[in-house]
Amino acid sequence: MFGIKRVLHAINKKIDKISLNMERFKLVDYVHYLENPRKMLLSNFLSGVARGFGMAVGFTLLGAILIYVLQIVVRWQLPVIGKIISDIAEIIQESLRDGRR
Repeated sequence: MFGIKRVLHAINKKIDKISLNMERFKLVDYVHYLENPRKMLLSNFLSGVARGFGMAVGFTLLGAILIYVLQIVVRWQLPVIGKIISDIAEIIQESLRDGRR
């Protein structure tokens, strides 16, 4: 009888430890989140919008920096790089003219 009490006490301690760990890791909240499709859809939609907005802002800033650096390079009037940039500008202008027709 004394051995059974010890085993039950050890099992009780393990259950309490598991319960505390579940509360600490917020497992119940995660399960509720997974069971609620509206909450999950809203969360995923908002994170997708934030990622898209971040990419748009990032590409805009990188493009602006690239254009700024290219303007500085063109002002230096380096023959090789200036020729390449002018060729690219001509190609773009031709494609824009072809697109308007």
